[in-house]
Amino acid sequence: MRRRLGAVGSVAVGFAAVVLAGCGSGGDRGTNPSDPQIAMGAHVFVQFACSSCHGEQGKGGVSPDVPALKDVGNSLTVAQLSSIINHGLGESANPQKPYMPVWGPVISTSQVADLVAYIRDGLPKVRDAVPVAVPAHQGAAVAGAALYVRHGCINCHGPSGLGGVPNPQAEDKTIPPLSGQDFRTEFNTDAKIISFIRSGSVIGKPPIASMPHWGGIIPNQDLAALVAYLKTLQ
Repeated sequence: MRRRLGAVGSVAVGFAAVVLAGCGSGGDRGTNPSDPQIAMGAHVFVQFACSSCHGEQGKGGVSPDVPALKDVGNSLTVAQLSSIINHGLGESANPQKPYMPVWGPVISTSQVADLVAYIRDGLPKVRDAVPVAVPAHQGAAVAGAALYVRHGCINCHGPSGLGGVPNPQAEDKTIPPLSGQDFRTEFNTDAKIISFIRSGSVIGKPPIASMPHWGGIIPNQDLAALVAYLKTLQ
């Protein structure tokens, strides 16, 4: 027990250092838009890991199956963009391919409006709207703690994997936690956890929030780091 608590403590300390470092490193990058909605949209874009799939500022290049967003604002209306964010693009026909999941139960109406404003403005570079930095040489679990935030896992599964995020139309009414005995019993090997992260869940039809497919988006070494972090959770 003492060794486990020590591991958890080292993850917390290391991650705190990363967050503090990140606060200072992005201050001279980008601009501050005069429109607060666009500025907030840039931060929501990072917070909900849109950048993990569509690239920073929606430039693409992460996966051939995920489009860049630079020209989307000129071709889709506010209503169309809002609908795609809230309802996704339908159930995945191929679990080996990424697909746009349902975000409606997780993201607020104002956050969707901010995202749409940001996309329609061409996704400008906004000061401090950058993904969390991932530390090196501090162990896999510390890197995994940062990746848990960087890839938006925290938005759905909660801080420290505690869950509790509403998913009203789902059977359990919430998005499941990634800690506790039930999780450890169902996902009792690293391979099972990694497999589920890669393939996601294809049952997430609107209005149920769905687990995105991360295969081909999150590198193998980052998947291993995420698992190392999840194994520190109680």
